[in-house]
Amino acid sequence: MTQTFLRQKGGYRRLRVYRVATVIYDITFFFTKHFLQTSDRTIDQMVQAARSGKQNIAEGSEAATTSAETEIKLTNVAKASLEELLIDYEDYLRVRNKELWDAGHPRYEAMKHYASSERLFVDYQHLLPRMSDEEMANLAVTLIHQTTYMLRRLIAHQQEEFLRNGGIREQMTRARLQARQQRGEGS
Repeated sequence: MTQTFLRQKGGYRRLRVYRVATVIYDITFFFTKHFLQTSDRTIDQMVQAARSGKQNIAEGSEAATTSAETEIKLTNVAKASLEELLIDYEDYLRVRNKELWDAGHPRYEAMKHYASSERLFVDYQHLLPRMSDEEMANLAVTLIHQTTYMLRRLIAHQQEEFLRNGGIREQMTRARLQARQQRGEGS
């Protein structure tokens, strides 16, 4: 009987953090096309940071089958990319004298509630053309804050999982020793 020791990972498309990162990418793509000048170098930087946030969640999840280290590193790269994007949105608002909707702003709670709801995934694409640059930037900022929070928690979970199960080499050694024991071979 063949012993399997690789636990299949992946399934990132079901993760809320990946789904929200996809929304952030879509919002950023729309935002840069509609509110920044085509000659602005920030366009490429923002789109690439949003893409990196999304793609590294996927790549880290898929790599997790054989490398906990790669999974953790790529999840952290996703978080770092989104933090870079956050600064771009904050800079956009600041240099244009637009408001950043933080905890004291009257629209903050409603935005935060919407950003954490399932409704977001259903209707954000229809809302984008009706939003102002300030509204869209603040939606992106709110989503980035929520996503980096989820990514920090995911990294903590990945570390706990590594401590509990070890890396691929440890799993392979355990599986080989168990297989030998089952066949009655000594170590």
